[in-house]
Amino acid sequence: MPRLTVLPHAELAPDGAVLDVTSGTSICEALLENGIEIEHACDLSCACTTCHCIVRSGFESLNALEECEDDLLDRAWGLEAQSRLSCQAIVGRDDLTVEIPKYTLNHAKEEH
Repeated sequence: MPRLTVLPHAELAPDGAVLDVTSGTSICEALLENGIEIEHACDLSCACTTCHCIVRSGFESLNALEECEDDLLDRAWGLEAQSRLSCQAIVGRDDLTVEIPKYTLNHAKEEH
């Protein structure tokens, strides 16, 4: 079972996290299932960039980038060469380390 290491994020995972995840699960699903409430405004349908993450290690083990995701990533805040939409990045057999960016571009987010 691959291990997903989440680097510390001030709001979502202040101490970071190490999760055992099932291959074939999206990074977003794995985070949500483990109490890390990453934004996902489009309900995992590859229609926004709020679940953007940066894969710091294990990038090559993920599924290939599809055209729709590639097009959307251009709009993500803090885009890097190893950025993915976590709803589209499917965990393979290798361990991963991900960073959740400090900001997202969610124009519809309501502040509580």
